[in-house]
Amino acid sequence: MPASPTHLLLCVANQGAEDLQVLKIYRRIPDPAAEAKGFVRIVDDSGEDYLYPHANFLALPLPEPLEQQLEQLAAEHSST
Repeated sequence: MPASPTHLLLCVANQGAEDLQVLKIYRRIPDPAAEAKGFVRIVDDSGEDYLYPHANFLALPLPEPLEQQLEQLAAEHSST
């Protein structure tokens, strides 16, 4: 069974992207068409999702239970 892509990415570059902070963790939104072209869809600091070059990020593969807990915390935080 193939591993599912991580939903958490670490920003390592933000040239031309004022709504990204280097060394901040961002949530990936699955977008196969964008990823096929070298981009990832990220919810940035504006609160909206946009496409950014994949090279701006490093994947943070985490154990599934930890990733689920972080996703739950992020959902709770965004609803407040």
